[in-house]
Amino acid sequence: MQGKQAIRAGKSRRLNLFAAVFLLGTLLAGISLSHQLLAQNSPDRALVLTVQGAIGPATMDYVTRGIRRAETEGMGLVVIEMDTPGGLMNSMREIIKTILASEVPVATYVSPQGARAASAGTYILYGSHIAAMAPATNLGSATPVQMGGIPGTEPTEQPSEPQESEQAPESEGTADEQEDSKRRGETAMERKVLEDAVSYIRGLAERHGRNADWAEQAVREAVNLGAAEALERNVIDVVAPNLRDLLQQIDGRTVRMASGDRTLSTADLELVRAEPDWRTNLLSVITDPNVAYFLMIIGFYGIIFELANPGAIVPGVIGAISLILALFAFQVLSVNYAGLALIMFGLAFIVGEAFMPSFGMLGVGGIVAFVAGSVILMDGSHRDISLPTIGGTAIVAAGFILWTVTRFIGLRRRHPVSGSEQLTHEQGEALDTFTRDHEHYTGHVRISGERWNARSGQPVTTGDRVRVTGIEGLTVTVEVLEDEG
Repeated sequence: MQGKQAIRAGKSRRLNLFAAVFLLGTLLAGISLSHQLLAQNSPDRALVLTVQGAIGPATMDYVTRGIRRAETEGMGLVVIEMDTPGGLMNSMREIIKTILASEVPVATYVSPQGARAASAGTYILYGSHIAAMAPATNLGSATPVQMGGIPGTEPTEQPSEPQESEQAPESEGTADEQEDSKRRGETAMERKVLEDAVSYIRGLAERHGRNADWAEQAVREAVNLGAAEALERNVIDVVAPNLRDLLQQIDGRTVRMASGDRTLSTADLELVRAEPDWRTNLLSVITDPNVAYFLMIIGFYGIIFELANPGAIVPGVIGAISLILALFAFQVLSVNYAGLALIMFGLAFIVGEAFMPSFGMLGVGGIVAFVAGSVILMDGSHRDISLPTIGGTAIVAAGFILWTVTRFIGLRRRHPVSGSEQLTHEQGEALDTFTRDHEHYTGHVRISGERWNARSGQPVTTGDRVRVTGIEGLTVTVEVLEDEG
Protein backbone atom coordinates (compact mmCIF):
# COMPACT_ATOMS: atom_id res chain seq x y z
CA MET A 1 0.00 0.00 0.00
CA GLN A 2 2.80 2.37 0.90
CA GLY A 3 4.55 1.44 -2.37
CA LYS A 4 1.52 2.52 -4.40
CA GLN A 5 1.34 5.81 -2.51
CA ALA A 6 5.05 6.40 -3.17
CA ILE A 7 4.50 5.73 -6.88
CA ARG A 8 1.59 8.18 -6.95
CA ALA A 9 3.65 10.79 -5.11
CA GLY A 10 6.50 10.35 -7.59
CA LYS A 11 4.16 10.78 -10.55
CA SER A 12 2.64 13.88 -8.93
CA ARG A 13 6.09 15.42 -8.40
CA ARG A 14 7.05 14.73 -12.02
CA LEU A 15 3.80 16.28 -13.27
CA ASN A 16 4.34 19.35 -11.09
CA LEU A 17 7.92 19.65 -12.33
CA PHE A 18 6.79 19.32 -15.95
CA ALA A 19 4.07 21.96 -15.44
CA ALA A 20 6.57 24.33 -13.82
CA VAL A 21 9.06 23.89 -16.67
CA PHE A 22 6.28 24.38 -19.25
CA LEU A 23 5.02 27.57 -17.58
CA LEU A 24 8.56 28.90 -17.25
CA GLY A 25 9.25 28.20 -20.94
CA THR A 26 6.00 29.86 -21.96
CA LEU A 27 6.83 32.90 -19.82
CA LEU A 28 10.33 33.21 -21.31
CA ALA A 29 8.96 32.79 -24.85
CA GLY A 30 6.37 35.48 -24.16
CA ILE A 31 9.02 37.87 -22.84
CA SER A 32 11.23 37.19 -25.86
CA LEU A 33 8.32 37.70 -28.26
CA SER A 34 7.30 40.92 -26.54
CA HIS A 35 10.86 42.22 -26.85
CA GLN A 36 10.86 41.32 -30.55
CA LEU A 37 7.53 43.06 -31.08
CA LEU A 38 8.74 46.13 -29.22
CA ALA A 39 11.89 46.15 -31.34
CA GLN A 40 9.90 45.72 -34.55
CA ASN A 41 7.38 48.41 -33.63
CA SER A 42 9.97 50.84 -32.35
CA PRO A 43 9.72 54.33 -33.90
CA ASP A 44 13.49 54.71 -33.42
CA ARG A 45 14.31 53.26 -36.83
CA ALA A 46 14.31 54.64 -40.37
CA LEU A 47 13.86 52.38 -43.39
CA VAL A 48 16.15 53.20 -46.33
CA LEU A 49 14.99 52.20 -49.84
CA THR A 50 17.26 52.37 -52.89
CA VAL A 51 15.82 53.38 -56.27
CA GLN A 52 18.24 53.32 -59.19
CA GLY A 53 17.40 53.31 -62.88
CA ALA A 54 14.10 53.80 -64.68
CA ILE A 55 10.87 54.06 -62.71
CA GLY A 56 8.58 51.18 -63.65
CA PRO A 57 6.24 48.55 -62.18
CA ALA A 58 9.13 46.83 -60.36
CA THR A 59 10.18 50.09 -58.68
CA MET A 60 6.58 50.89 -57.79
CA ASP A 61 6.15 47.45 -56.21
CA TYR A 62 9.43 47.76 -54.28
CA VAL A 63 8.67 51.23 -52.88
CA THR A 64 5.08 50.32 -52.03
CA ARG A 65 6.16 47.19 -50.14
CA GLY A 66 8.83 49.18 -48.31
CA ILE A 67 6.40 51.84 -47.12
CA ARG A 68 3.91 49.16 -46.03
CA ARG A 69 6.65 47.48 -44.02
CA ALA A 70 7.55 50.76 -42.33
CA GLU A 71 3.90 51.31 -41.43
CA THR A 72 3.49 47.76 -40.11
CA GLU A 73 6.64 47.94 -37.98
CA GLY A 74 5.88 51.45 -36.74
CA MET A 75 9.09 53.05 -38.02
CA GLY A 76 9.76 56.74 -37.65
CA LEU A 77 10.80 57.56 -41.23
CA VAL A 78 11.22 56.16 -44.75
CA VAL A 79 14.12 57.45 -46.84
CA ILE A 80 14.11 56.82 -50.60
CA GLU A 81 17.63 57.14 -51.97
CA MET A 82 17.04 57.94 -55.63
CA ASP A 83 19.07 58.15 -58.83
CA THR A 84 16.77 57.94 -61.84
CA PRO A 85 16.48 59.26 -65.41
CA GLY A 86 12.67 59.02 -65.20
CA GLY A 87 10.18 56.34 -66.11
CA LEU A 88 6.53 55.48 -66.63
CA MET A 89 3.94 58.03 -65.54
CA ASN A 90 1.54 55.40 -64.16
CA SER A 91 4.23 53.90 -61.91
CA MET A 92 5.29 57.37 -60.78
CA ARG A 93 1.75 58.34 -59.85
CA GLU A 94 1.22 55.12 -57.88
CA ILE A 95 4.42 55.77 -55.91
CA ILE A 96 3.32 59.33 -55.13
CA LYS A 97 -0.15 58.12 -54.07
CA THR A 98 1.49 55.67 -51.66
CA ILE A 99 3.76 58.41 -50.27
CA LEU A 100 0.91 60.88 -49.75
CA ALA A 101 -1.26 58.25 -48.03
CA SER A 102 1.59 56.91 -45.89
CA GLU A 103 1.31 56.96 -42.11
CA VAL A 104 5.11 57.24 -41.94
CA PRO A 105 6.89 60.41 -43.18
CA VAL A 106 8.79 59.84 -46.44
CA ALA A 107 11.98 61.69 -47.34
CA THR A 108 13.25 61.38 -50.91
CA TYR A 109 17.00 61.90 -51.07
CA VAL A 110 18.77 62.30 -54.44
CA SER A 111 22.02 60.47 -53.79
CA PRO A 112 24.94 59.74 -54.16
CA GLN A 113 26.80 62.77 -55.47
CA GLY A 114 26.47 62.91 -59.24
CA ALA A 115 22.98 61.36 -59.15
CA ARG A 116 19.86 62.90 -60.67
CA ALA A 117 16.11 62.99 -60.20
CA ALA A 118 15.02 63.65 -63.76
CA SER A 119 11.52 63.50 -65.19
CA ALA A 120 9.48 61.13 -62.96
CA GLY A 121 12.07 61.55 -60.21
CA THR A 122 11.27 65.27 -60.00
CA TYR A 123 7.58 64.52 -59.43
CA ILE A 124 8.40 61.99 -56.70
CA LEU A 125 10.72 64.51 -55.05
CA TYR A 126 7.95 67.12 -55.07
CA GLY A 127 5.43 64.59 -53.72
CA SER A 128 7.55 63.56 -50.72
CA HIS A 129 7.18 65.02 -47.23
CA ILE A 130 10.90 65.88 -47.25
CA ALA A 131 12.79 66.69 -50.48
CA ALA A 132 16.55 66.40 -50.11
CA MET A 133 19.57 66.26 -52.40
CA ALA A 134 23.24 65.49 -52.04
CA PRO A 135 25.76 68.02 -53.39
CA ALA A 136 26.51 67.78 -57.13
CA THR A 137 23.11 66.32 -57.97
CA ASN A 138 20.35 67.75 -60.15
CA LEU A 139 16.64 67.53 -60.86
CA GLY A 140 14.29 68.67 -63.63
CA SER A 141 13.49 67.78 -67.26
CA ALA A 142 9.97 66.85 -66.18
CA THR A 143 8.27 67.25 -69.58
CA PRO A 144 6.13 64.17 -70.31
CA VAL A 145 7.01 62.34 -73.54
CA GLN A 146 5.20 59.62 -75.43
CA MET A 147 6.83 56.25 -75.94
CA GLY A 148 6.96 55.20 -79.56
CA GLY A 149 6.16 58.65 -80.90
CA ILE A 150 7.59 59.76 -84.24
CA PRO A 151 9.68 62.90 -83.74
CA GLY A 152 9.26 65.80 -86.08
CA THR A 153 5.73 64.95 -87.21
CA GLU A 154 3.63 67.92 -88.20
CA PRO A 155 0.35 68.63 -86.44
CA THR A 156 -2.85 67.77 -88.22
CA GLU A 157 -4.04 70.56 -90.49
CA GLN A 158 -7.01 72.49 -89.13
CA PRO A 159 -9.91 73.71 -91.30
CA SER A 160 -9.35 77.17 -92.76
CA GLU A 161 -12.41 78.53 -90.95
CA PRO A 162 -12.85 76.55 -87.74
CA GLN A 163 -16.01 77.05 -85.73
CA GLU A 164 -15.35 78.40 -82.25
CA SER A 165 -17.87 76.08 -80.62
CA GLU A 166 -16.09 73.03 -82.02
CA GLN A 167 -12.60 74.25 -81.06
CA ALA A 168 -13.41 75.32 -77.52
CA PRO A 169 -13.14 71.86 -75.90
CA GLU A 170 -9.69 71.41 -77.49
CA SER A 171 -8.36 74.75 -76.28
CA GLU A 172 -5.73 74.80 -73.54
CA GLY A 173 -4.08 78.00 -72.28
CA THR A 174 -4.05 81.37 -74.00
CA ALA A 175 -4.05 82.04 -77.73
CA ASP A 176 -0.31 82.81 -77.57
CA GLU A 177 0.38 79.47 -75.87
CA GLN A 178 -1.67 77.62 -78.50
CA GLU A 179 0.21 79.38 -81.29
CA ASP A 180 3.52 78.51 -79.62
CA SER A 181 2.39 74.89 -79.31
CA LYS A 182 1.57 74.78 -83.01
CA ARG A 183 5.02 76.13 -83.86
CA ARG A 184 6.58 73.36 -81.75
CA GLY A 185 4.49 70.76 -83.57
CA GLU A 186 2.40 69.70 -80.56
CA THR A 187 -0.89 67.93 -81.09
CA ALA A 188 -4.00 68.55 -79.03
CA MET A 189 -3.40 65.32 -77.11
CA GLU A 190 0.18 66.30 -76.29
CA ARG A 191 -1.03 69.68 -75.00
CA LYS A 192 -3.58 67.93 -72.80
CA VAL A 193 -0.95 65.63 -71.34
CA LEU A 194 1.35 68.61 -70.74
CA GLU A 195 -1.33 70.67 -69.00
CA ASP A 196 -2.31 67.70 -66.86
CA ALA A 197 1.33 67.24 -65.79
CA VAL A 198 1.64 70.95 -64.98
CA SER A 199 -1.46 70.89 -62.79
CA TYR A 200 -0.28 67.72 -61.08
CA ILE A 201 3.20 68.96 -60.13
CA ARG A 202 1.87 72.39 -59.08
CA GLY A 203 -0.55 70.64 -56.74
CA LEU A 204 2.27 68.62 -55.20
CA ALA A 205 4.41 71.75 -54.79
CA GLU A 206 1.62 73.73 -53.14
CA ARG A 207 0.80 70.88 -50.76
CA HIS A 208 4.34 70.88 -49.34
CA GLY A 209 5.00 74.63 -49.68
CA ARG A 210 7.61 74.40 -52.42
CA ASN A 211 8.31 76.49 -55.52
CA ALA A 212 5.36 75.77 -57.82
CA ASP A 213 6.44 78.22 -60.54
CA TRP A 214 9.76 76.49 -61.10
CA ALA A 215 7.98 73.12 -61.05
CA GLU A 216 5.77 74.31 -63.91
CA GLN A 217 8.82 75.57 -65.76
CA ALA A 218 10.49 72.15 -65.37
CA VAL A 219 7.47 70.56 -67.04
CA ARG A 220 6.91 73.10 -69.81
CA GLU A 221 10.53 73.90 -70.68
CA ALA A 222 12.42 70.86 -69.29
CA VAL A 223 14.74 73.07 -67.22
CA ASN A 224 17.11 71.66 -64.58
CA LEU A 225 18.56 72.79 -61.25
CA GLY A 226 21.56 71.78 -59.18
CA ALA A 227 21.26 71.00 -55.49
CA ALA A 228 22.48 74.36 -54.15
CA GLU A 229 20.27 76.43 -56.46
CA ALA A 230 17.30 74.14 -55.81
CA LEU A 231 17.65 74.81 -52.08
CA GLU A 232 18.01 78.55 -52.67
CA ARG A 233 14.86 78.65 -54.82
CA ASN A 234 12.79 76.61 -52.33
CA VAL A 235 12.48 73.63 -54.66
CA ILE A 236 13.89 71.25 -52.02
CA ASP A 237 14.17 71.34 -48.23
CA VAL A 238 17.68 70.09 -47.50
CA VAL A 239 21.11 69.61 -49.07
CA ALA A 240 22.94 66.89 -47.14
CA PRO A 241 26.20 65.07 -47.95
CA ASN A 242 25.06 61.81 -46.31
CA LEU A 243 22.10 60.13 -44.64
CA ARG A 244 23.19 60.83 -41.07
CA ASP A 245 23.51 64.54 -41.84
CA LEU A 246 20.09 64.44 -43.50
CA LEU A 247 18.53 63.02 -40.32
CA GLN A 248 20.19 65.72 -38.25
CA GLN A 249 18.96 68.54 -40.51
CA ILE A 250 15.32 67.45 -40.72
CA ASP A 251 15.05 66.78 -36.97
CA GLY A 252 12.36 69.03 -35.50
CA ARG A 253 10.81 69.96 -38.86
CA THR A 254 7.04 69.87 -39.25
CA VAL A 255 5.66 68.01 -42.27
CA ARG A 256 2.15 67.76 -43.63
CA MET A 257 0.81 64.20 -43.48
CA ALA A 258 -2.54 62.82 -44.63
CA SER A 259 -3.63 62.72 -40.97
CA GLY A 260 -2.34 66.22 -40.16
CA ASP A 261 0.89 68.01 -39.32
CA ARG A 262 3.67 66.03 -37.64
CA THR A 263 6.95 67.11 -36.05
CA LEU A 264 9.86 64.87 -36.99
CA SER A 265 12.23 63.38 -34.44
CA THR A 266 14.97 61.87 -36.57
CA ALA A 267 18.34 62.77 -35.04
CA ASP A 268 18.84 59.42 -33.28
CA LEU A 269 17.06 57.11 -35.72
CA GLU A 270 18.73 53.80 -36.53
CA LEU A 271 19.09 53.30 -40.30
CA VAL A 272 17.72 49.98 -41.59
CA ARG A 273 18.39 49.27 -45.25
CA ALA A 274 15.97 47.26 -47.39
CA GLU A 275 17.88 46.65 -50.60
CA PRO A 276 15.99 45.44 -53.69
CA ASP A 277 15.80 41.64 -53.62
CA TRP A 278 16.44 39.31 -56.58
CA ARG A 279 12.78 39.50 -57.61
CA THR A 280 12.83 43.30 -57.80
CA ASN A 281 16.11 43.25 -59.74
CA LEU A 282 14.74 40.66 -62.18
CA LEU A 283 11.51 42.58 -62.74
CA SER A 284 13.52 45.79 -63.15
CA VAL A 285 15.35 44.21 -66.07
CA ILE A 286 12.11 42.99 -67.64
CA THR A 287 10.36 46.33 -67.18
CA ASP A 288 13.25 48.40 -68.52
CA PRO A 289 11.72 50.40 -71.43
CA ASN A 290 14.27 49.08 -73.94
CA VAL A 291 13.78 45.46 -72.88
CA ALA A 292 10.00 45.91 -72.79
CA TYR A 293 10.05 47.30 -76.33
CA PHE A 294 11.97 44.27 -77.63
CA LEU A 295 9.62 41.93 -75.76
CA MET A 296 6.68 43.63 -77.47
CA ILE A 297 8.28 43.19 -80.91
CA ILE A 298 9.15 39.54 -80.21
CA GLY A 299 5.61 38.93 -78.97
CA PHE A 300 3.95 40.36 -82.07
CA TYR A 301 6.25 38.58 -84.52
CA GLY A 302 6.01 35.31 -82.63
CA ILE A 303 2.22 35.31 -82.82
CA ILE A 304 2.29 36.36 -86.49
CA PHE A 305 4.68 33.50 -87.36
CA GLU A 306 2.52 31.03 -85.44
CA LEU A 307 -0.62 32.14 -87.29
CA ALA A 308 1.23 31.92 -90.61
CA ASN A 309 2.58 28.44 -89.77
CA PRO A 310 0.04 26.70 -87.52
CA GLY A 311 1.63 23.97 -85.45
CA ALA A 312 5.11 25.51 -85.32
CA ILE A 313 4.49 25.93 -81.56
CA VAL A 314 7.81 27.58 -80.65
CA PRO A 315 6.98 31.04 -82.14
CA GLY A 316 3.54 30.99 -80.53
CA VAL A 317 4.84 30.03 -77.08
CA ILE A 318 7.64 32.61 -77.13
CA GLY A 319 5.32 35.25 -78.59
CA ALA A 320 2.59 34.76 -75.98
CA ILE A 321 4.99 34.90 -73.02
CA SER A 322 6.88 37.91 -74.42
CA LEU A 323 3.68 39.82 -75.15
CA ILE A 324 2.31 39.36 -71.63
CA LEU A 325 5.63 40.43 -70.10
CA ALA A 326 5.69 43.50 -72.36
CA LEU A 327 2.12 44.46 -71.41
CA PHE A 328 3.11 44.12 -67.76
CA ALA A 329 6.24 46.23 -68.31
CA PHE A 330 4.19 49.01 -69.94
CA GLN A 331 1.59 48.69 -67.16
CA VAL A 332 -1.17 47.82 -69.59
CA LEU A 333 -1.68 44.76 -67.38
CA SER A 334 -1.47 45.11 -63.61
CA VAL A 335 0.75 42.87 -61.49
CA ASN A 336 -2.12 40.54 -60.57
CA TYR A 337 -3.51 40.20 -64.09
CA ALA A 338 -0.09 39.67 -65.68
CA GLY A 339 0.89 37.06 -63.10
CA LEU A 340 -2.38 35.16 -63.37
CA ALA A 341 -2.30 35.30 -67.18
CA LEU A 342 1.21 33.82 -67.26
CA ILE A 343 0.27 31.08 -64.78
CA MET A 344 -2.84 30.17 -66.80
CA PHE A 345 -0.84 30.11 -70.05
CA GLY A 346 1.79 27.99 -68.34
CA LEU A 347 -0.72 25.43 -67.09
CA ALA A 348 -2.39 25.36 -70.52
CA PHE A 349 0.97 24.72 -72.23
CA ILE A 350 1.85 21.94 -69.76
CA VAL A 351 -1.52 20.22 -70.24
CA GLY A 352 -1.23 20.73 -74.00
CA GLU A 353 2.09 18.86 -73.97
CA ALA A 354 0.25 15.74 -72.83
CA PHE A 355 -2.36 15.90 -75.59
CA MET A 356 -0.21 17.34 -78.37
CA PRO A 357 3.37 16.12 -77.86
CA SER A 358 5.86 18.68 -79.16
CA PHE A 359 9.11 17.12 -77.91
CA GLY A 360 8.94 19.33 -74.81
CA MET A 361 8.60 22.72 -76.51
CA LEU A 362 5.12 23.38 -75.12
CA GLY A 363 6.12 21.98 -71.75
CA VAL A 364 9.27 24.07 -71.39
CA GLY A 365 7.34 27.18 -72.42
CA GLY A 366 4.68 26.28 -69.86
CA ILE A 367 7.23 25.98 -67.06
CA VAL A 368 8.82 29.31 -68.01
CA ALA A 369 5.41 31.03 -68.09
CA PHE A 370 4.33 29.42 -64.80
CA VAL A 371 7.52 30.42 -62.97
CA ALA A 372 7.46 33.96 -64.42
CA GLY A 373 3.83 34.45 -63.39
CA SER A 374 4.49 33.10 -59.90
CA VAL A 375 7.49 35.40 -59.45
CA ILE A 376 5.42 38.41 -60.54
CA LEU A 377 2.73 37.51 -57.99
CA MET A 378 5.25 37.26 -55.13
CA ASP A 379 4.81 40.37 -53.01
CA GLY A 380 7.12 39.75 -50.08
CA SER A 381 4.31 39.70 -47.52
CA HIS A 382 3.42 36.80 -45.26
CA ARG A 383 0.73 35.74 -47.71
CA ASP A 384 2.97 35.56 -50.75
CA ILE A 385 3.69 32.62 -53.00
CA SER A 386 6.96 31.33 -51.56
CA LEU A 387 9.96 30.46 -53.70
CA PRO A 388 10.10 26.81 -52.48
CA THR A 389 6.47 26.38 -53.53
CA ILE A 390 7.22 27.76 -56.99
CA GLY A 391 10.34 25.62 -57.32
CA GLY A 392 8.60 22.46 -56.14
CA THR A 393 5.69 22.95 -58.52
CA ALA A 394 8.06 23.67 -61.40
CA ILE A 395 10.07 20.51 -60.65
CA VAL A 396 6.91 18.39 -60.59
CA ALA A 397 5.78 19.94 -63.88
CA ALA A 398 9.23 19.36 -65.40
CA GLY A 399 9.12 15.72 -64.30
CA PHE A 400 5.69 15.29 -65.87
CA ILE A 401 6.89 16.84 -69.13
CA LEU A 402 10.06 14.71 -69.13
CA TRP A 403 7.95 11.58 -68.63
CA THR A 404 5.59 12.61 -71.44
CA VAL A 405 8.44 13.35 -73.85
CA THR A 406 10.30 10.11 -73.09
CA ARG A 407 7.09 8.10 -73.51
CA PHE A 408 6.42 9.81 -76.82
CA ILE A 409 9.97 9.20 -78.06
CA GLY A 410 9.72 5.57 -76.96
CA LEU A 411 6.50 5.11 -78.91
CA ARG A 412 8.11 6.68 -81.96
CA ARG A 413 11.01 4.22 -81.79
CA ARG A 414 8.86 1.10 -81.41
CA HIS A 415 8.34 -1.09 -84.42
CA PRO A 416 4.80 -1.08 -85.82
CA VAL A 417 2.58 -3.81 -84.38
CA SER A 418 -0.23 -3.50 -86.95
CA GLY A 419 -0.80 -2.29 -90.48
CA SER A 420 1.19 -2.76 -93.65
CA GLU A 421 4.55 -1.77 -92.10
CA GLN A 422 4.32 -4.67 -89.68
CA LEU A 423 4.09 -7.24 -92.52
CA THR A 424 7.56 -6.53 -93.88
CA HIS A 425 9.94 -9.42 -93.01
CA GLU A 426 7.02 -11.51 -91.73
CA GLN A 427 6.98 -15.18 -92.71
CA GLY A 428 4.05 -17.12 -94.08
CA GLU A 429 2.93 -20.06 -96.20
CA ALA A 430 1.98 -20.33 -99.87
CA LEU A 431 -1.66 -21.40 -100.25
CA ASP A 432 -1.31 -22.46 -103.88
CA THR A 433 1.21 -22.90 -106.67
CA PHE A 434 2.01 -19.53 -108.21
CA THR A 435 1.28 -19.09 -111.93
CA ARG A 436 3.47 -17.25 -114.39
CA ASP A 437 2.22 -13.71 -115.14
CA HIS A 438 4.54 -11.78 -117.44
CA GLU A 439 7.65 -11.11 -115.33
CA HIS A 440 6.32 -12.44 -111.99
CA TYR A 441 4.74 -15.47 -110.43
CA THR A 442 1.42 -14.72 -108.72
CA GLY A 443 -0.65 -16.56 -106.18
CA HIS A 444 -1.88 -16.40 -102.58
CA VAL A 445 -0.15 -16.64 -99.20
CA ARG A 446 -1.19 -16.65 -95.56
CA ILE A 447 0.63 -14.08 -93.42
CA SER A 448 -0.20 -13.71 -89.70
CA GLY A 449 -3.46 -15.51 -90.26
CA GLU A 450 -4.49 -13.27 -93.17
CA ARG A 451 -4.87 -14.23 -96.83
CA TRP A 452 -2.93 -11.97 -99.18
CA ASN A 453 -2.42 -11.68 -102.91
CA ALA A 454 1.24 -12.32 -103.55
CA ARG A 455 3.83 -12.20 -106.27
CA SER A 456 7.37 -13.47 -106.48
CA GLY A 457 10.32 -13.43 -108.84
CA GLN A 458 10.76 -17.20 -108.51
CA PRO A 459 8.46 -20.23 -108.69
CA VAL A 460 6.43 -20.96 -105.55
CA THR A 461 4.56 -24.17 -104.83
CA THR A 462 1.83 -24.94 -102.34
CA GLY A 463 3.12 -25.17 -98.77
CA ASP A 464 6.39 -23.31 -99.38
CA ARG A 465 7.59 -21.07 -96.57
CA VAL A 466 7.89 -17.48 -97.78
CA ARG A 467 9.06 -14.14 -96.39
CA VAL A 468 7.48 -10.77 -97.18
CA THR A 469 9.97 -8.37 -98.79
CA GLY A 470 7.58 -5.59 -99.75
CA ILE A 471 3.99 -4.53 -100.07
CA GLU A 472 2.11 -2.56 -102.71
CA GLY A 473 -1.56 -1.97 -102.12
CA LEU A 474 -3.17 -5.32 -101.35
CA THR A 475 -0.36 -7.37 -102.90
CA VAL A 476 2.74 -8.52 -101.06
CA THR A 477 6.07 -9.38 -102.64
CA VAL A 478 7.56 -12.58 -101.23
CA GLU A 479 10.61 -14.77 -101.58
CA VAL A 480 10.88 -18.49 -100.92
CA LEU A 481 12.76 -19.46 -97.78
CA GLU A 482 15.44 -22.07 -98.23
CA ASP A 483 14.82 -25.30 -96.36
CA GLU A 484 17.01 -25.52 -93.25
CA GLY A 485 19.39 -28.48 -93.15
